[in-house]
Amino acid sequence: MTNQRRRLTGVVTRLSTEKTVRVKVDRDFRHPLYEKVVRTSKQYLVHDEMGCQPGDKVVIVESKPISKRKRFVIQEILRRVSDIDVAASQGELIDESAVLEDAAEPKAADEPEEPEQIEEAEAEA
Repeated sequence: MTNQRRRLTGVVTRLSTEKTVRVKVDRDFRHPLYEKVVRTSKQYLVHDEMGCQPGDKVVIVESKPISKRKRFVIQEILRRVSDIDVAASQGELIDESAVLEDAAEPKAADEPEEPEQIEEAEAEA
């Protein structure tokens, strides 16, 4: 026996509080008169018991009111985003250009020079 609850598929965009996430649901339809494809999106506050991350693709299902604005619950996670993508979106990865800039900086005066440069300097003196 199936129930008549609405089921929507969307992407988690933000973690709000401990068990609440914001899910963006995109919808495409043809305009009845002009036949142009219209794309709209709507964001829902959803109760999350499964521990979703931003970027996860989820199925949400209509439920009884949980709070003032929460009327949906996550039914299943269709696709989890990888840990690398989560870290990159939060800016936790090291920027490779910054590492290359540090390597290109000149050495400090107190650091010893390479042996060839020391020999050349002694020969000139």
